[in-house]
Amino acid sequence: MGDKLDLRTEPISRANVSKYNMKSATLVAFVAVLACRFSLAQTPTEQEVLQFEREACKAFLDADVAMLERVMTPEFTLTLSNGEVSTRADEINELRSGKVHYDVFENYDMLARLYGDTAVVLGKTRVKGTADGKPFDRVVQFTDTLIKRDGRWQLAAGHVSRIEK
Repeated sequence: MGDKLDLRTEPISRANVSKYNMKSATLVAFVAVLACRFSLAQTPTEQEVLQFEREACKAFLDADVAMLERVMTPEFTLTLSNGEVSTRADEINELRSGKVHYDVFENYDMLARLYGDTAVVLGKTRVKGTADGKPFDRVVQFTDTLIKRDGRWQLAAGHVSRIEK
């Protein structure tokens, strides 16, 4: 037909209706995902807080004591699943002594909530390594409270709850 307009139409059948419904459903799903993605867009400060969390994980993974001293306030406490409370000194001493070694320490599914110079971060952490020579591999749900002090974020408190696999 060359450059002529083709006005032929397909006969209406169940297969054609199903094909168009599937295309419509796919388009609606795509638009919904896109809308959610933009509605969950993070502010620059939220991105900064989440980057801080990733850097804190790296400090634990690398057993970087100097970095851990910078990312945790001197008053830092971590409430564990069993109800015990660990301090900044406890956390650093475990890593420094080699009592705890991490092969994996990563946060994911994080959400940051900002309240001025305070942030609350919710998420999950996967940790894998050894403690007292015994291997461990677990996932915990965490809540971290951060404060901005002298222009930088620091961990003030944390709480973890073990998630059963």
